Amino acid sequence: MRIQVLTLFPEMFAPVLDGSILGRARERGLLDVETVDIRAFSTDKHRKTDDYPFGGGAGMVLTPQPVFDALARLGTEGKRLVCMSPQGRLLDQDLVRELACEEALLILCGHYEGIDRRVLDYFCFEEISVGDYVLTGGELPAMILIDATARLLPDVLGNPRAHDEESHSLGLLEYPQYTRPACFRGMEAPEALLSGNHKRIRLWKFEESIRLTRERRPDLFARFLENPGELDKDEKRILARLLTE
Repeated sequence: MRIQVLTLFPEMFAPVLDGSILGRARERGLLDVETVDIRAFSTDKHRKTDDYPFGGGAGMVLTPQPVFDALARLGTEGKRLVCMSPQGRLLDQDLVRELACEEALLILCGHYEGIDRRVLDYFCFEEISVGDYVLTGGELPAMILIDATARLLPDVLGNPRAHDEESHSLGLLEYPQYTRPACFRGMEAPEALLSGNHKRIRLWKFEESIRLTRERRPDLFARFLENPGELDKDEKRILARLLTE
C-alpha cells in the first residue's frame, strides 16, 4: 500500500513510522508512506499557509493555494482522498478494513481552525474523524488511521491470525489477557486458560468478551445482539445465560 500525507508538520511522523511494526513493514516494502510538506507549495514569500476566516471567528484557516498546488504535483487519480476532520465519518474497524483494501491513500491533515472548504469540495475529499473531540491538527489522527490500516495488510503482522480475535474485529471487545507466572503476588490467572482444553479456553474467551462488552460498551453489545453471526450451541447457551443475569 502507498500512502501520501499532506501536512504542515511532516517531522511529527518519523517517530511513529520508523518504529515497531510500521517501521518493519516499510523496511520490507509492505508499506510506503510519504509525508509532503504543504508549506513547500506556498507562493507566499514567507511560506504562509493560513489566513483569517471570512465572516470572522477565532483561529486561522488553511488557504487553498498551497493544497491545490500540492495535489496538482502529486496527482489524485487512483487514490482514495481522505481528510482528517472532526466533522467526518467516525473511524471504526469496518472502515479500517475498507481502507486496507485500497492500493493508494492520500491523507490531508488540517490545522489551525480548519481547511478552506473549496479544497475539500473540489477534490471530493472524504472526511474521517477519530472521535468526538478536537485536536490541534490532523497529524495524530492520520497516524492512527495509518497504524490501524497498515496492520491489516498481508504479512505486516507476524501471526496472520493475530487480529482475528482483537477488540472490534468480531463486534465485541477482546477478552482479558494473561501470561507467566500463573500466580503473581497472590493473583491467579484463570484456571480455564491453564487447562489445556481448547474448547474450554475458547468458550471462556467468548464469555469474557461478552461480559466486557456489555459492561463497557453497551452500544456495541446491542449491535452484536442484533447480528451475532453464527454461534455454536455452547456459545448460544453462554449468551442466553448471561442475558438472564
